[in-house]
Amino acid sequence: MFQSFESHASPDQGPPRLAALRERLSALGFAGFIIPRSDVHQGEYVAARDERLQWLTGFTGSAGFCIVLPDVAGVFIDGRYRTQVKAQVDLGAYTPVPWPEVKPGDWVKEKLTAGVVAFDPWLHTADEIEKLEKALEGTGVSISATNENPVDTIWPDQPDAPSGKAFVHPVDLAGESHEAKRARLAEALRKAGQRAAVVTLPDSLCWLLNIRGADVPKNPVLHGFAVLHDDGRVDLFVDTAKLDEAVRTHLGAGVEVHPVESFAAALQTLTGPVRVDKATAPLAVSDILRGAGVEVVWGDDPCRLPKACKNAAEVAATREAHLRDGAAMVEFLRWLDEASPSGGLTEISVVQALEGFRRATNALHDISFDTICGAGPNGAIMHYRVTEETNRPVAQNELLLVDSGAQYLDGTTDITRTIAVGDPGPEARECYTRVLQGLFAISRVRFPKGLPGRDIDALARFNLWVAGQDYDHGTGHGVGAFLSVHEGPQRISRVSEVPLEPGMILSNEPGYYREGAFGIRLENLIVVQEAPALGDNRAQMSFETLTFVPFDRRLILREELSPGEKRWLDAYHAEVMEKLAPRVAGATLSWLQDACAPI
Repeated sequence: MFQSFESHASPDQGPPRLAALRERLSALGFAGFIIPRSDVHQGEYVAARDERLQWLTGFTGSAGFCIVLPDVAGVFIDGRYRTQVKAQVDLGAYTPVPWPEVKPGDWVKEKLTAGVVAFDPWLHTADEIEKLEKALEGTGVSISATNENPVDTIWPDQPDAPSGKAFVHPVDLAGESHEAKRARLAEALRKAGQRAAVVTLPDSLCWLLNIRGADVPKNPVLHGFAVLHDDGRVDLFVDTAKLDEAVRTHLGAGVEVHPVESFAAALQTLTGPVRVDKATAPLAVSDILRGAGVEVVWGDDPCRLPKACKNAAEVAATREAHLRDGAAMVEFLRWLDEASPSGGLTEISVVQALEGFRRATNALHDISFDTICGAGPNGAIMHYRVTEETNRPVAQNELLLVDSGAQYLDGTTDITRTIAVGDPGPEARECYTRVLQGLFAISRVRFPKGLPGRDIDALARFNLWVAGQDYDHGTGHGVGAFLSVHEGPQRISRVSEVPLEPGMILSNEPGYYREGAFGIRLENLIVVQEAPALGDNRAQMSFETLTFVPFDRRLILREELSPGEKRWLDAYHAEVMEKLAPRVAGATLSWLQDACAPI
């Protein structure tokens, strides 16, 4: 299986590891140290070697950080992880801190009156460090970069760096050759008067060069750095053993390959101005450039926005991936409905079955993240990962939340369905219906061209707000094209300021969670498109739905839906039937017909 079920959290190891870290910090003359979740590439997903936050604290979430001071160690977590963190860290040693409500600088000022807090400049962006420095101005506390990462020093069995092989992503799926991409981006550099741009994000590097890798579980990316020059040439810094002859031939003469160890030295030889992304590149990059007298210009990673705006070939390939995945999901949901009444199912057996249906497509490259399968109260843990220790039976008269996805060569999928096992009761149906109405609102909206995701996020929350409810995560994240299942810069979120543009793929996933009781989340993937002309022909955008899997009609309060919502749901289910019926047969086809009946 792609998913394993051993526990990665070690709460019992947290206190002795924390004591060892404090001892090392004292020897180095530091009062504290910041441990982020990130690696040197600043990607959300990291290799085992870079799981410093998890190793130290036990917390396994995909976002957060820890600040260790002499008398307190704060684990900063956002709304997705506030239930999870309490079960994964020793609360006698670590203090959960609600972030971003509590800013790290304010917290440090409150907890420490004097001393130096250290950080690894390869693991933080210039933007992060600048905000922290500003917050500590005028206090007796300062921050300082250190060449030694003290967590690495005390981690005796730290895993080796990943060594996955790179492979070529074919141009018929990419929709554009890497030569054309390099030329297009280089022209933008020339127009901006910049001689080069540094690329540090793994998915940006892979998109630019039409390659994929195996350095991060569940995400087909290659670890490395690149410098894109204003004439279209690229210097690629990577473990050269990862590139076979086929990849080298694909890269061609315009891409020069160098050992990753030579990256820092190569930065010092560049001629400026050099573009560096203040929000995604490690601070060490700009420090090295400036130390060598190279002019640094802050600017967006040149690949991020072009990568986010999928071309016609990428969207077409992704549509096919979602139909394949939709058929696998329907097989799974039919199996679940048949198997659950007799009992005996557990969260792990459900996860295993779902992966089996995806494997049966004979096209599964990997799952796109560890399946979140939460039965009953475990569904309220937003990013719950089932282990042998937490594995819960799928009991009668409860909700089962299943959030999963797949990596196919032609696309990345991410889908959530919440399913009734028996009769979970009227309150569960009320909450489910409100969440579904939020998904409807995003699916149906037309909005003025140029608006960012923050301007439509509230639409998904309206019915929940009216009932005094909400959810502590964004409504949607970007999704790559056979790349990372979480992709920036596009989001549907209260904090997103990036205008939504045609070709951007996002999730549409409102939810509701009641700690200790149940969780509800519903998720389709959508792609931004120009809306057909209407009214006074204002330029507007809308969404095309990519995910086609029925919603659980047993949980929908029909009387609460507006006529427009009913029409949308019936049309959606009719389209599910039309698209998936040719891909399933027998008992699954009969199940699908019932699941897609008009509301």
